[in-house]
Amino acid sequence: MDAVHEIIISKMSGHNVNVVVGVLVLFIITFSTHAHPTNYRRSIDYLIPQFYDHSCPQAAKIVRAVVTEAVARDERMAASLLRLHFHDCFVKGCDASVLLDSSKTIITEKISNPNRNSARGFDVIDEIKYAVEKECPETVSCADIMTLAARDSTSLAGGPYWEVPLGRRDSMGASLSGSNYNIPAPNNTLQTIITKFKLHGLNYVDVVALSGSHTIGMSRCTSFRQRLYNQTGNGKPDNTLDEHYAKEWLRKRCPKSGGDQNLFPLDFVTPAKFDNHYFKNLMAYKGLLSSDEILFTNSEKTRKLVKLYAEDNEKFFKQFAKSMIKMGNISPLIGKHGQIRKNCRKLNR
Repeated sequence: MDAVHEIIISKMSGHNVNVVVGVLVLFIITFSTHAHPTNYRRSIDYLIPQFYDHSCPQAAKIVRAVVTEAVARDERMAASLLRLHFHDCFVKGCDASVLLDSSKTIITEKISNPNRNSARGFDVIDEIKYAVEKECPETVSCADIMTLAARDSTSLAGGPYWEVPLGRRDSMGASLSGSNYNIPAPNNTLQTIITKFKLHGLNYVDVVALSGSHTIGMSRCTSFRQRLYNQTGNGKPDNTLDEHYAKEWLRKRCPKSGGDQNLFPLDFVTPAKFDNHYFKNLMAYKGLLSSDEILFTNSEKTRKLVKLYAEDNEKFFKQFAKSMIKMGNISPLIGKHGQIRKNCRKLNR
């Protein structure tokens, strides 16, 4: 509001001031809305849940519908889509770089160590993108589709639901080295994991809460064999792993050699339900991965959170949603950066 408007208003009664201010605000809103109606989506340079309200109001519903069908076909898909979003955000930011196939100019992240044999859900993202493109061509980014799919996967499995800030654009490249080194590994120390999170603006609370996503999903024998037979292969299990659990549940299908791709639930109690049993398992020394169990055994401050979430499912859900929003805000491409890919697997021509 300029000085002239201030002088005029200062000479008017309180009632008339409200009227004039109301008219001025209405004028400003009307002018802003109608001056560039077709550029509404592109004019916002930050993430907001309402980003597609005008340009593609059905986007979220389309994503939800496709994810619902995918999870009904394969209950593992909920965990796979959630993991895919995580592996994307920890490399170049939440920019859908993980979806790109190799080309003359790109080496795909799909062949990295964390993704090569376990990344899944690319076909589901393709299915969502196809449906969204039919409704709103060249409007909704693959990065936003992945973020919405991760939220919907969580809630469909029984976990929390949250409003997803939107407005991300898609990367013009990928990073194989980033995918190999930036994503926390099952055998990383707790300090290494915390450091990797910290580099992306996430703290130890986010580490514990986001690790709770392992309440759903599976892991391969090769990812936890060292816990069963120790690093030296002397036949003795990790002393933080329950012996009965190791002997009766794990060793039978995960021998010292062979069976690398055999799958085991990360939460053997309720493997397909998003709940706090993951944390209860850690307290019973039945965390499948070393990177899970160390949250309870290697640090007092992470141990307190494990206990808290094991005792209070609602607090876990609340923090998980906060941490997911925080993770989804890692280095997004916004404004005129990046592009809106027509096909999530390749750059636009």
